[in-house]
Amino acid sequence: MESLPTQLVERGKAPELEPPTVDRFLSETTRIAVLIPCFNEAAAISAVVAGFKAALPAAKIYVFDNNSTDQTISVAAAAGALVRKESLQGKGNVVRRMFADIEADVYLMVDGDSTYDAECAESMVKLLLAERLDMVVAARVASANAAYRYGHRFGNRLLTLVVSHLFGKRFTDILSGYRAFSRRFVKSFPAMSGGFETETELTIHALELSLPVAEIETPYSVRAEGSASKLQSYSDGLKILRLILVLYKNERPLQFFSVIAAILCTVALWLGIPLVLTFIDTGLVPRQPTAILATGLVLLSALSFVTGLILDTVTRGRREVRRLAYLSIKPPGT
Repeated sequence: MESLPTQLVERGKAPELEPPTVDRFLSETTRIAVLIPCFNEAAAISAVVAGFKAALPAAKIYVFDNNSTDQTISVAAAAGALVRKESLQGKGNVVRRMFADIEADVYLMVDGDSTYDAECAESMVKLLLAERLDMVVAARVASANAAYRYGHRFGNRLLTLVVSHLFGKRFTDILSGYRAFSRRFVKSFPAMSGGFETETELTIHALELSLPVAEIETPYSVRAEGSASKLQSYSDGLKILRLILVLYKNERPLQFFSVIAAILCTVALWLGIPLVLTFIDTGLVPRQPTAILATGLVLLSALSFVTGLILDTVTRGRREVRRLAYLSIKPPGT
């Protein structure tokens, strides 16, 4: 058995493990499912399936095809994977279907483009079980510049910075497609996204419920020849940013609407204070339209703040329900 990676973002070092106990979980009692969402990955999927079969011999390998027009299905089946289909286009739709249909104790999700290192899978599963975590994220370390383009790297860092500022800093790579999950994470995750925003949604779900998580580093390689990226840098980046803002509004409504209230109030004061000073000096209001506008902005500011207060109460109730759903499922390793 390989030792655990030494780079853990959350704890700073790998935990002391008892190999017999963890090995027993892996070989005898724990059902492990490797979930591979695919769209036109015929050039890489055979190597991906073979790599994870070797890394986790006891695991079941599932390939979920998302309307591929090449030979992805036949190649995956020939490699020994269990092939399923999802007709709704988009990675988020595939993740929703995978999480709903597959029953396991530990889930390992990885892209089908052969860029992630299968040899890290065992360490991720062992860490998840030993520490009873709900998610282990494999942060990408590019083995070559071509593997992780500068634009994608910059966008990932920017979005990670935004998420860290809004929801808390526990990850350095929020867009990684290589993750291990506990059953209680998978079965309590609402999976509302339809596209590449799903990794961001997974991350924020863990942060919002304060779930036990960790992050390790993993090599990130160049795509297999003949495999092309499905990520649209600008359009998908904007979708992810939009999702972050929507989730911020939904999960932090008091903060979100307080910012709007503060902006409206500042503009109202900037417009209204000169009018008040003029009124004190002369007893006249020279610019009535401006006075009406400033008054309206103050009212909107107050309404925005009250909206935030009301929605904050609703959000707390929703969070409690999600937490109870999560707690109704046994933790990993039990």
